[in-house]
Amino acid sequence: MFSGSCVALVTPFRNNKVDIEKLKELVEFHIENGTDVIVPCGTTGESATLSIKENEEVIETVVKAAGGRVKVVAGTGSNCTGEALEMTAFAKKVGADGVLVVVPYYNKPTQKGLYLHYKKLAEEVDIPIIIYNIQGRTGVNMLPSTIIKLAEMKNIVGVKEASGNIDQTSEIVAACGDDFDVLSGDDALTLPIMSAGGKGVISVVANIVPKDVKFMVDAFSSGDVVKARGMHLKLFPLIKAMFYETNPIPVKTAMGLMGMIPDAMRLPLCSMSEENLEKLKKALKAYGLL
Repeated sequence: MFSGSCVALVTPFRNNKVDIEKLKELVEFHIENGTDVIVPCGTTGESATLSIKENEEVIETVVKAAGGRVKVVAGTGSNCTGEALEMTAFAKKVGADGVLVVVPYYNKPTQKGLYLHYKKLAEEVDIPIIIYNIQGRTGVNMLPSTIIKLAEMKNIVGVKEASGNIDQTSEIVAACGDDFDVLSGDDALTLPIMSAGGKGVISVVANIVPKDVKFMVDAFSSGDVVKARGMHLKLFPLIKAMFYETNPIPVKTAMGLMGMIPDAMRLPLCSMSEENLEKLKKALKAYGLL
C-alpha cells in the first residue's frame, strides 16, 4: 500500500507561525521530484511543538495541496490514546491516505499497553495505519511479537522501523509477509532494510535530495543492486550530516542555506553550534548543494 521514497516533511515556520504558503511549495517540490508519499507532522515535522490545531492545519494543507497526485500519510501519534484518536479521525475526515502513529512516548507502556493503544485506533478509525517504532525517541521498543500481532488487523498495514536492529526488521518481514509494508525509519539503513524485504523509506534527507533517494529506492526495487549501492554510498556522508545534531535541526538548517525555507525552528530546538554548522556546510558543498 505504501512504498518507495516517502519524505518525512519538515514544517516551515515564519515568525514562529506555520508558513502555509511555503508548506504548499514544498508539496509541489516533492511532486515534481518524484516523491512517492508525503508524510507531514512526524518527528521531522516538529509535531511535538505543534498544537492540535496546527497539526490539523498542516495535515489539511498538505492533503489539499497534494490533490490526489501523491499519497499523504499524516503523523497523528501521541502519548495520549484519546489525542491520537482525535487526530487520526481528523486525518481521515480531510482525506489523508493513511496515518503514521508513533509508539507512545514518555509514559513507557508495556507491550500489552502498546497493543491496546493501536488496537483502539484501528477499531475506531477506518484508515490505513503505519506503526512508527523508534525507541531512541520514545523510550520503548515495540517488540516484533507485538507488531506481528497487530499486523493481523486489516487496517494496520505497516511499520516505520527505526529501531536500528536489522534482526528485528528481518523477523517482522519474515512473519508478516508481502502484505505488510516495512519501511526504513533511518536513511542510513534504507538499503540494508530493503535487502531484508523492506519496501522503502520515510526519509529525512529526501527533504533536500528527493530525486536521489527516489533513484536509490527504485533502483533496488527494480533489481539494480549496483546502482542502488552506488547511490547509497553517495548519499551516506550527507545522511550522516543530517544527524550532526538532533533531527530536524540539521535538515532545516540545510534547507535554509539552500534557500528552500526560512531557517526557523521552535524551542526547545535551536540553531546549530558554529562547529557543526561549518561541518554541515562542508557536507552540502561536497554534495554540490551549495
